[in-house]
Amino acid sequence: MSAIILRPCRPDDAPALALIGQATILETYAEVLPLADLLHHCSVQHGEALYADWLSRADHRLWLAEVAETGAPVGYMALTPSDLPVPAGPHDLELRRIYLLSLFHGGGLGARMMRTATEAAMAAGFDRLLLSVYSHNVQALGFYARQGFTQAGVQKFRVGANFYDDLVLERHLDPVG
Repeated sequence: MSAIILRPCRPDDAPALALIGQATILETYAEVLPLADLLHHCSVQHGEALYADWLSRADHRLWLAEVAETGAPVGYMALTPSDLPVPAGPHDLELRRIYLLSLFHGGGLGARMMRTATEAAMAAGFDRLLLSVYSHNVQALGFYARQGFTQAGVQKFRVGANFYDDLVLERHLDPVG
């Protein structure tokens, strides 16, 4: 397996973020989402314009995982203010996305990404990470459980014309956790 680097995003990373976002959505949900919903979701929620906006915001932090030799993106993560439907305080941060192509699952890169997100959140003074995940994404739920997340709520998540149940998960951060 090639060496993978994890680096903070630069302002010109929107195309790479859109590519990996769309690829992971297709890879993960091709058997769940109708084509029209899949195409709409990818064009709106994983379009270059959204990522360019996120990259321009001081309250958003993004990292890109890429093949060291080629620069090809294989994953990314984003920390943002939370807009999840659970009581949130000023010391809460949302892990809005942590995506990784399935070819790179199981090798420790996901855990490395999570450590980076956790350390960045704690360094910025946050003490709780929140995230949402599709309630039937068994692999992701297992990963988050291994990372210390527990359920804090449920939300309806719209993809195209349909709504799906997402679980809202939380992890309290502390220097030993």
